[in-house]
Amino acid sequence: MNVKHKFTIDTAELLLANSWFTAVEYMSPDEEGVTRPAFSAMETQVLDYLADQARSAGLAVTFDAGQNAIFSLPEDANVEEYVLVGSHVDTVPMGGNFDGLAGVLAGLLCLIRAQANNIKFKRPVKVIAMRGEESAWFGPCYIASKALLGVLSGAELTSPHKNDGRTLSSHMSDVGINMEPIIAGKPLLKKEKVLEYIELHIEQGPLLIGKNMPAAVVSAIRGNIRHKKVRCIGEAGHSGAVPRAFRKDPVLAMANLLNRLDESWLTILQKGDDLVLTSGIVSTDPKRHAMSRIPDEVGFSLDIRSQSQDVLDAMTILLKEEINDIECERHVKFDLDPAHITPPALMDTEVVKNLEKAMSRIGLKPTTMASGGGHDAAIFANAGIPTAMIFVRNQNGSHNPLEAMKTEDFLVGTSIIYEHLTGAN
Repeated sequence: MNVKHKFTIDTAELLLANSWFTAVEYMSPDEEGVTRPAFSAMETQVLDYLADQARSAGLAVTFDAGQNAIFSLPEDANVEEYVLVGSHVDTVPMGGNFDGLAGVLAGLLCLIRAQANNIKFKRPVKVIAMRGEESAWFGPCYIASKALLGVLSGAELTSPHKNDGRTLSSHMSDVGINMEPIIAGKPLLKKEKVLEYIELHIEQGPLLIGKNMPAAVVSAIRGNIRHKKVRCIGEAGHSGAVPRAFRKDPVLAMANLLNRLDESWLTILQKGDDLVLTSGIVSTDPKRHAMSRIPDEVGFSLDIRSQSQDVLDAMTILLKEEINDIECERHVKFDLDPAHITPPALMDTEVVKNLEKAMSRIGLKPTTMASGGGHDAAIFANAGIPTAMIFVRNQNGSHNPLEAMKTEDFLVGTSIIYEHLTGAN
């Protein structure tokens, strides 16, 4: 590992972390990678395993009203105010094992390290292992954190599961969550009691690999506008018999729209603003599509992200304008499902500064970067809770089976958080 730092990797911690990662991976295999669906029995099994591991280490364990697991030192189990450290345990289908899980295990290691060394945190610390964060299962993202803070909407609660079509609300109820306060928009925790929220996560891009840095502090998180399914409705016809002038081709209309959005993306970047745009799901009806048939409908997703709310607002307007124009030109109709919207989130400058100081104290050059992916941290930050993140170097991106975080780098990121929780700022 090409990292210079003052501390050495603790072999016992390395073995413990590897055993945890391996055990959870073995619990949740798929054809490729791992699959831990949000609000599923598999997710519950992982939380129960982590709870057993924590109890064996002498930690206090409870489950909150959202059926998230909460860990702490025994003496801090009933404190009123605390720093919250954690992340989520669910994954996308056939995803990687580190996305989310690493943030939970980092918090657990901080507790175990403090207990083993008889070190007192500057302020009490609780660690949370949250349920559903990934949007892959229902459409909405950051579900557990939204429920905790009372901002999970009625529309989100009625979102259907990608496989069985049952609502998010019913799946949450299945794992033992009392839905009454969530439906009423009542927070499940007192946010004024959360002094800070800190989340470790694998980097989902190549920046830290390129800089040969094991970890960095996150300064901001992109917001997003997501449409799980946009329908473009045209008219079926024979591929050889309908001239261009008479066609109502939804596939070409969709391609036209995506091309225009791509051109606008380039313009926005050239102006120095931030934007990413993705259409990760595209399909015609497999029961009806054929090589020689003009489709009557195509469905696709849209994921628009930026660190700037102004850019997101402008893209919302542009999307409607381009759709109206293409509908007239190509004689089709676009049908947008309700957008799932998460505003951009700036990390707390004071917490970021203190994490940078912690990096320096353990012998690393303080480094900050923005997060392209969204995280539960954005919900805590936008609720007014002082929030920051640590990214850990990771090859091959995330949301795929090839995630390749080194445990040594994970322990560096964990040590930054531990130093922040125990050291002097």
